[in-house]
Amino acid sequence: MKFRDHKEEVAEVNITPLIDVVFLLLIFFMISTTFKHEFEVGIELPKAESESELTEKILELSINKQGEYFLNGKKLVNTKSSSIKQALQKLAKGNYKLPVIISADGQTPHQAVIRAMDAVNQSGFTRLTFATQQESP
Repeated sequence: MKFRDHKEEVAEVNITPLIDVVFLLLIFFMISTTFKHEFEVGIELPKAESESELTEKILELSINKQGEYFLNGKKLVNTKSSSIKQALQKLAKGNYKLPVIISADGQTPHQAVIRAMDAVNQSGFTRLTFATQQESP
């Protein structure tokens, strides 16, 4: 009796479909992920019970604990009211209906906030609001 030699087939795992699935999952998560708006300035906002959202172009005037001013994330050269007004007018480009949001750290000196409010008012802006965090229940 003659036995035939059985050649065993080498088992191969085709990972191409697996790579395709992983790639599609990666694209899905990249598109569906939302990113929380973080302050680069390191400001801890005061708490409030209500929360509002603005969807149009805004001017964000941030003030850190030391009383330094940042306009849309860029540090102003000094803390004088005239510097704040010039920076606001430069970014507004004549559009004084833009909302201005003052984001002041909870430990910011009161005088720094008043100076910012005064500079915004003197620049001709009429829409002023303050950024806060919603209190956790």
